[in-house]
Amino acid sequence: MPIVVTLDVMLARRKMRSKDVAAAVGMTEANLSLLKHGKVKGVRFETLAALCRTLGCQPGDLLAFAPDPPTTEPEEPTDGG
Repeated sequence: MPIVVTLDVMLARRKMRSKDVAAAVGMTEANLSLLKHGKVKGVRFETLAALCRTLGCQPGDLLAFAPDPPTTEPEEPTDGG
């Protein structure tokens, strides 16, 4: 997936524990862990805003775009003509 969650980096920068952030945001530690490890398919803007408020950061500090490398398909053999 081209969206990378960098929540773990921000937690380390702020020297905050997941447990404390989860409590401040109002989510379970399990759900925060799933988000932190990129195991979710989406995140509500309300949750993203609460994380940013708690961590004192911008959404771009928690999410990054890393496009998938292009795949090279093997070329079809030609008839020579």
